[in-house]
Amino acid sequence: MSSRKPLVTHIYTADPSAHVFEGRMYIYPSHDLDLEVEENDNGDQYQMTDYHILSQDRPDGPTTDHGEALHLKQVPWASRQMWAPDAAFKDGKYYLYFPARDKDGIFRIGVAVGTRPEGPFVPEAEPIKGSFSIDPCVFRDDDGQFYMYFGGLWGGQLQCWPTGRFIADAKTPPEDAPALCPKVAKLTPDLLQFATTPADAVIVDKAGAVLKAGNNTARYFEGPWMHKYNGTYYLSYSTGDTHLLCYATAKSPLGPFTFRGSFLSPVLGWTTHHSIVEFQGKWYLYYHDSTLSGGVSHRRCVKVQELVYEADGSIRPMEA
Repeated sequence: MSSRKPLVTHIYTADPSAHVFEGRMYIYPSHDLDLEVEENDNGDQYQMTDYHILSQDRPDGPTTDHGEALHLKQVPWASRQMWAPDAAFKDGKYYLYFPARDKDGIFRIGVAVGTRPEGPFVPEAEPIKGSFSIDPCVFRDDDGQFYMYFGGLWGGQLQCWPTGRFIADAKTPPEDAPALCPKVAKLTPDLLQFATTPADAVIVDKAGAVLKAGNNTARYFEGPWMHKYNGTYYLSYSTGDTHLLCYATAKSPLGPFTFRGSFLSPVLGWTTHHSIVEFQGKWYLYYHDSTLSGGVSHRRCVKVQELVYEADGSIRPMEA
């Protein structure tokens, strides 16, 4: 199926993280505001202040908006810009992970807890200790261990942490240097903190060489997503300024990940951000574009298409 129609049209939505909870499809998107603001490479136009959780009986069915599940004003440590979230479930509790700028303007990752997949969620008083940057993706492996993948360049501040301390004016690496990688850390059993120090989820080419920063049709930019198919770990992500969704695979959730190619053509709008999920034996790609607003990059809409694997495990290329 591929309707390529927005899941909802009464609000602007983006950055969908999709999960199957209680037999339904739940989508955890950003909530774009209908604002007239100047755009820049730091993403100041993305001024989101809350989250609305969506759900569906099936990916090609109608979508329910469950209303506001968490608002910026509820988060003691956050000052602005609640960007792309994700969610997880364990032992009767649901966890909403989200990035936001702290009082110093530095992106951190917070977590809020609820008893229902649609919320409401109650935030922890402080962000996850040692967290930074944006775009958390939380993955549960078959052994029950949870991992968080995260990080985004430019406005997402990933380049600001080359030494483990925040450097506001740090630059991305030169083109011939190794590209920055998404970060990965194990989570504690209560899913509230890092159990390990975030490390690079390294992406290499087929010869085993780390991708270069100048290879902007393949190197990581933002929006990591982890899923597992036939025993293989798939790390998919956005290339940012070239507007592609790409993927790399590994035999371990920690990598290294071997680059396999792109699988979605550029969408209308600047950003591209996604999730991949299995539902009743089929796989689906949730993503966004800016068709609902006629191309305004910070007024986006979530869509879904069926995703198909080839016999060799590669993802069949898709048109946005």
